[in-house]
Amino acid sequence: MGLTASVLALDAGNSKTDVAVVAADGEILATARGGGFRPPAVGVETAVDTLAEAVRRAFATAGVSSVAHVSACLANADLPVEEERLAAALDARGWGASTEVHNDTFAVLRAGVSEPLGVAVVCGAGINCAGMRPDGRTARFPALGRISGDWGGGWGLAEEALWWAARAEDGRGGPTALMRTLPAHFGLDSMYALIEALHLEHLAHDRRHELTPVLFATARDGDPVARAIVDRLAEEVVAMVTVALTRLDLLGEPAPVLLGGSVLAARHPQLDDRIRELLAVRAPGAVPRVVMARPVLGAILLGLDRVRAPEEVHARVREHYEGTA
Repeated sequence: MGLTASVLALDAGNSKTDVAVVAADGEILATARGGGFRPPAVGVETAVDTLAEAVRRAFATAGVSSVAHVSACLANADLPVEEERLAAALDARGWGASTEVHNDTFAVLRAGVSEPLGVAVVCGAGINCAGMRPDGRTARFPALGRISGDWGGGWGLAEEALWWAARAEDGRGGPTALMRTLPAHFGLDSMYALIEALHLEHLAHDRRHELTPVLFATARDGDPVARAIVDRLAEEVVAMVTVALTRLDLLGEPAPVLLGGSVLAARHPQLDDRIRELLAVRAPGAVPRVVMARPVLGAILLGLDRVRAPEEVHARVREHYEGTA
């Protein structure tokens, strides 16, 4: 078979992968879903094998064996050198005549704008920010956790809530309802019991993410410590946005600011309101908006940008995904 499709798009997160095969006219020929993409945990080749299974199913449905361009937005592609290595690994699979890898934050950004202009913050398990201009300039952060100056995301919020709750119970810190609401979520009667269950792995490590909604519920009930943690996240989001806009010479101009990921997409009123209040002061031209479209749309649009597809092709793809997101 020849190059009968224009773009193979991959949006690969830590927990799942979405794949789409797109024709030159913008028709979605096939989609598939696969497992999470975690090269730091399993190695690059094993992680790409997970993508390959989803790509195989999508190609079979579309009736193609390759495409003109592979556009991959991948979690754990945090540094340019990692993007290059992952692009080489994908290119070696022979899926397309060309391959480009972006950090998955760029998928959220491109999904939310009509042209590659603006800044996006993704807050899910972790937190990241990226920006771009049509001339190809980008702004980004390493987003490797505390070693690169990051705080936030679901894991960061859960850890912070646990820290304050533990100190409240043993007397090293001030009072907070978190010392009751966090253990209660797991049917436990004290922070000591929760600490023991986490340390001895009676509760799986991954279950810590369940504490993030508990934190927001406790904040909604007026607990000052929980509310302070939520406000701190808003500060982090706005700090990233302001720096990215400054790097792109967009701070004084109207510019889209896209908010994505499970934490921001949940539209917690306190977090939403505080982000907008801070942006109004520090980046008054910013136009914040929560992106609800599936990020694979952004991966497709980045691919269509690369192959210089006509605007009507972009519009057809966007209509498909925004009608079914």
